[in-house]
Amino acid sequence: MSLKKAYILVFIIIIIDQVSKFYIKTHFKLGEFVEVFPWFQIYFIENEGMAWGMKLPGNYGKIALTSFRILAIFGIMYWLWDSVKNKANTILIVAVSLILAGAAGNIIDCVFYGRIFDTSAYGTVAQAFTGQGYGPWLEGKVVDMFYFPILKNSAGETIFFNAIFNVADAAISVGVILLIIFNKKIFKS
Repeated sequence: MSLKKAYILVFIIIIIDQVSKFYIKTHFKLGEFVEVFPWFQIYFIENEGMAWGMKLPGNYGKIALTSFRILAIFGIMYWLWDSVKNKANTILIVAVSLILAGAAGNIIDCVFYGRIFDTSAYGTVAQAFTGQGYGPWLEGKVVDMFYFPILKNSAGETIFFNAIFNVADAAISVGVILLIIFNKKIFKS
């Protein structure tokens, strides 16, 4: 796979991720959901920290996390470039491209969304480009929306797969799963 094709894949995933997040952010109130099927909902939440809502301690935790993510992107970009240069297995190139796209999609939220959008709330829909951003650069919240409450107990509480995620998260997960499943094929030596 060529570097051009890999970057096209990355670009397409970032566009899908950002369009879906922008739509949800400007059309859904925080906490609002639409049931598509009993086992699938579009459910708008915002994640202020790391995966599954974990946060770093202190006032500068979000800035440190976002800065680390930006540095990590350069490492992933090098990994992709090196994999293409060395004619690595196509599965590896696709996996790294997915991870890069997902990481970039969530970094865009962290870096820019605090300045682009006003506050999302339970009673109102956020507006974009009003000049009244909800936070400083590097402290934006990640928009999540896909919810698959596959298994519920008798009280209606989700007991299997209660994570709410976005396209970027899915891309990262699929990339990592590809690396795990095809580990022996990808890393022969």
